[in-house]
Amino acid sequence: MTAPLIELQDVDRYYGAGDTEVRALDGVTLTIRTGEFVAIVGQSGSGKSTLMNVLGCLDRPTGGTYKIRGQNIAELDADALATLRRKTFGFIFQRYNLLASVSASENVEIPAVYAGLNLAERRTKAAALLGTLGLAERLHHKPGQLSGGQQQRVAVARALVNDAEVVLADEPTGALDSGSSNELLNLLESMHADGRTIILITHDPKVAERAKRRIEIRDGKILSDSGAEHGLRAETPVSLPDRKGPSPFVQVVESVKMAFRSLRANLFRTALTLLGVVIGVSAVVAMLAIGEGSRADVMARFESMGPNLLFVRPGAPGTRMRGDAVATLTLEDSAALGELGNIEATVPSRSGNATLRVGGKDYSSSVEGVSEAWPIAQNRDMKYGTFFTAEDVSNRIGVVVLGTTTAGNLFDNVEGAVGQYVFLGGAPFEVAGVLEEKGASSWGQDQDDIALVPITTGMMRVFGQRYLSSITIAVEDTTTIVETEAAAQALLLARHGTEDFQIRNTASILESVEETQNSFSLLLGSVAAISLLVGGIGVMNIMLVSVSERTREIGVRMATGARRSDIMTQFVVEALVVGGLGGIVGVLIGFAVCFILAQSGVTVAVTATPAILAFCSALGTGLVFGLLPARQASRLDPVAALASE
Repeated sequence: MTAPLIELQDVDRYYGAGDTEVRALDGVTLTIRTGEFVAIVGQSGSGKSTLMNVLGCLDRPTGGTYKIRGQNIAELDADALATLRRKTFGFIFQRYNLLASVSASENVEIPAVYAGLNLAERRTKAAALLGTLGLAERLHHKPGQLSGGQQQRVAVARALVNDAEVVLADEPTGALDSGSSNELLNLLESMHADGRTIILITHDPKVAERAKRRIEIRDGKILSDSGAEHGLRAETPVSLPDRKGPSPFVQVVESVKMAFRSLRANLFRTALTLLGVVIGVSAVVAMLAIGEGSRADVMARFESMGPNLLFVRPGAPGTRMRGDAVATLTLEDSAALGELGNIEATVPSRSGNATLRVGGKDYSSSVEGVSEAWPIAQNRDMKYGTFFTAEDVSNRIGVVVLGTTTAGNLFDNVEGAVGQYVFLGGAPFEVAGVLEEKGASSWGQDQDDIALVPITTGMMRVFGQRYLSSITIAVEDTTTIVETEAAAQALLLARHGTEDFQIRNTASILESVEETQNSFSLLLGSVAAISLLVGGIGVMNIMLVSVSERTREIGVRMATGARRSDIMTQFVVEALVVGGLGGIVGVLIGFAVCFILAQSGVTVAVTATPAILAFCSALGTGLVFGLLPARQASRLDPVAALASE
């Protein structure tokens, strides 16, 4: 014998415990067969709505047994119940429960989405149902543009779109005038005539008279039952298409559409939420571009010095120079180093600051005493005139070579400065030449603000000291620079008897500078990441608010067949949409900031990697901070969600 469609045996539904316990259903036993038109009648608080929630698998009994076609509902999990609701039930709610932000057609399509129908099928069925119900010209109207009766007919169409076997109508005429109520009841009778099972919940005896079977409930117990209809068809389920629910693609597409609707509905709040993500992403793009530009600029300037240099500094390893306190390198050390093999040039150097005077003009500049080999080691050419010679160095001649900045501050005509005299250290120096322009150094120092004099002349007339600030060694063969460095180390150790000096090559300096610049870039990226984190918190906040505001919508979706995974997917995708939008806008603003900085002279290196990283970070932020709200939404109780305001 085939099991009845619906079978309840001693079903209880209690709320609370102890003195606060409320028995909404108390030992209800009921059987409803396929094709019946049943009216469940009772006053407010009698338990009829609770009974409808249990019948529609929106709520679970506290005790007793509830079976649908022999399947014990207690054995089904939340997703299995959602599937059962989708395949078996269509709900007509007292308050319609239409989504205000979508059209009548889209409201009708909601159950079909979770049934796995494609877009064309959904639209065709929705249009046909609404046309049958007299709403053919209202397909694209939103609920706020429809009358109460029209909204109720949209709710009816939604209940039928999946060819529901059982239609559950909860006080469907409660908010309608007599004419609209009569139309709706005629429609229910028509659906019953087509073979559907109709369960009508009402407190109005006149409405209940339209049903074929009347059940009265009071205080959670059935008081009377007029009995099952006669001449019902056999207990066989309606043949429905075997659908496994929406595909992942359909889920994502529908979720994206709903996300944009939600964002449009609260534009100001959306803008504030996106602002955090936008600031974070644009900061990542701009700061990493600045950091990379700075690193590339520094590396380029160091590399322009050449890879063939060794730098000798006074003071033991691990110590720092303190003004004129370290006196360990001499001109004799420089000459001895020049005798080693694989040496192109050695340049002794003594530096300081001094005031240069021409006529009535005074200018303070960096003054450096060097040898005639300085242009070789520094890879620097002359713009005007010539560099001083070895003979000038040997004879302590008073000549000077100026940088363009220094020359420009002393002479109105820089080219004409050659052959003129400047006073330096109280003595006249003839200008032998002007160096080519070099620009700012890696640390922002003007490399053209300099005056070079023979090292011997500088020690005697300018510095008053006979020890060196440094020695620069230019190596001929860079493949053996390490061996040359070791030879220089050994020579100076033999001369000094102790390691009171430091030697470094260009490669090691470049390595240190690169590490420093990478740390700087990491610092900038970390600051930007904090901004992105703040934006992520904003995303989570807006999604939590969205869940709170759309609780009833979630309940409607669950009642019409949405599984927990469907709800989870919807809110995760919405969070990803927020993160993605913020990422796109942030990347564009970041590029704009980089362009403005580049136009103002700041070195930036815009590459695709930081932009892609920032965008992916925004998506990841949306995902991570959207999971909690999505999980919260998916775990809402359908009954509680539908009852929310």
